[in-house]
Amino acid sequence: MSSKYVVVDGALCKCKFSEDTKATDILLVKSQKKHFANDKGANKKLIATTKEVNQTLKKGTFGKCTLQPTSGGNVPCVALPLKWDNPYEKITLSNQGKILTEDSKAACNIGGPGCIEIFKHGQTAEVGSGQMQKADRDAVKQINPLLNPDDLDENGICF
Repeated sequence: MSSKYVVVDGALCKCKFSEDTKATDILLVKSQKKHFANDKGANKKLIATTKEVNQTLKKGTFGKCTLQPTSGGNVPCVALPLKWDNPYEKITLSNQGKILTEDSKAACNIGGPGCIEIFKHGQTAEVGSGQMQKADRDAVKQINPLLNPDDLDENGICF
């Protein structure tokens, strides 16, 4: 895969037509329960696919929509992703969906194609034994002076 991150459950989305430019909503993966990414145990963060449509945002709104003005102000947004564009095309998961990446965008019935964007992909860093074994010893000592990297066993555990 390219250097783009895979989008997972808990990713933050935003709409380019929201009155509040900082408004975000959380993407919930509801289309599959089998494919995971990011975490060490491979059992926490479900991979988001092009099948995450309709009611897949936690709040279901990005605030008020600038494309729906009225005399009393803008109408509240009802965020329902209809179709995702620009997924990773080379893999199809068991739900027949393509994997969403941080460059994927969704359409809604008001804003049209590409109005809902991935703001944060949802993946988080987890330090495992592999990273500890490859870490620069001097940098580890500076970051955490209480940890002596020379005391780590082959699994990255202090003994």
